[in-house]
Amino acid sequence: MTPAPHADPGPPVLDLSGLTRRYGSLTAVDDVSLRLPAGARHAVIGPNGAGKTTLLNLIAGTDRPDRGTIALDGADITRTATARRSRLGIARSFQQPTVIGDLTVLDNVVLAGWPHHPERRGAWRSPSRYRRHTESARRHLETVGLADLAGRPASTLSHGQRRMLDLAAALAGEPRLLLLDEPAAGLTDGDIGRVLGILGALPAQVAVILVEHHVEVVAQLATTVTVLAAGRVLVTGPAREALAHPEVRDAYHGTGAASAAVAEAKG
Repeated sequence: MTPAPHADPGPPVLDLSGLTRRYGSLTAVDDVSLRLPAGARHAVIGPNGAGKTTLLNLIAGTDRPDRGTIALDGADITRTATARRSRLGIARSFQQPTVIGDLTVLDNVVLAGWPHHPERRGAWRSPSRYRRHTESARRHLETVGLADLAGRPASTLSHGQRRMLDLAAALAGEPRLLLLDEPAAGLTDGDIGRVLGILGALPAQVAVILVEHHVEVVAQLATTVTVLAAGRVLVTGPAREALAHPEVRDAYHGTGAASAAVAEAKG
């Protein structure tokens, strides 16, 4: 029987070509190329210092490459400002949650979503428009389990709650591309389960790039994986194959944790 042809994934949402970033004599990202179709669930893993966060910084625009290009939906955004990239649909969370402690939990999400809201112009002077905007923010808080804390100052939240608020703020922009930098770091098993549930319920068209040290989280969420080592791509491929790669197992101290995790998660 002739195998059925693979479905055309269509043009990539994100296309990285030859990205390189140096800091003096250190090459943090070295000739990295990557193409993500709409709806991709892609993890970037590797040891500390592999260049994972730098790669996210380059995509988000908080850092600029020394060489290479970044295209979003076919348009070159290599030199586009961070705020403009955000309006184009790129959102991210950070290793350390970026919340504004003096604002309430609700206002943090309102502020994060404001540049993207279709009724943002004049909404401060229109109670009905502002109400619709805050209702949208409350829905995101409900999604991450913080609706009951909407009126509390963000400074009073625990670490896990701040991580959830950071995720709600990222989702408030209704992104097409979501960049997540170690979203499970420091969370309890229950909170990790909630994060997996939230990300698993994202709209199918939203592409996700996940940087994460918890291999179990990678195995459950990602369908494709890129492994970085010393800034270069070691392996890119389906999660099962990439996590079972001998050099990836070596990076996890030869314990077989990577292959065991993907086998358990995707059976």
